Amino acid sequence: MPGAYNPELALQQELSGGERLLWSGRPGQGMRLRPSDALLIPFSLLWGGFAVFWEASVIKDNAPILFKVWGIPFVLMGLYMIFGRFPIDAWQRKYNVYGVTDQRVLIISRFFTHRVKSLNLRTLGDISLTESRDGSGTIVLGAPSPFGWWANAGWPGYGRYATPSLEMIPQARTVFDLITQAQKSAH
Repeated sequence: MPGAYNPELALQQELSGGERLLWSGRPGQGMRLRPSDALLIPFSLLWGGFAVFWEASVIKDNAPILFKVWGIPFVLMGLYMIFGRFPIDAWQRKYNVYGVTDQRVLIISRFFTHRVKSLNLRTLGDISLTESRDGSGTIVLGAPSPFGWWANAGWPGYGRYATPSLEMIPQARTVFDLITQAQKSAH
């Protein structure tokens, strides 16, 4: 995992000649609940509870080894869904940085590998804003993912299927307006 991470430097290194950075930011840090957790938390408790019940039953009843081994991945998945996905999600967001330039929106992630998502303002389609009472929010850049909220729910590997977004940013309305204005200027 990377050592000291300088988000501003990461953004500056991605800028093209003559490109101006209009805004930069990072997602909210630490463990956070997402709207999808309203369904995922009860589901994970049911899944994990049943998996633990199954595994305890086959061990108690001294079932064949196949049954004992069969339940282990389901117990591990249940534990991940109940407990593990929250710190993994926080860890992933720790290494994300966002930028809006006069030409594009940049999403940079340095979680295990350095990934840059560049969205040209001229070709950027749908933009939607979900805003909280405190002004923080998420800006979704493009059509919704066919994987729905599962893609943004902290499942390992599903992030690549998620619709690009600026997640959990402060003053989301201001950034949303900046993007729409920059889009008009880019045309």
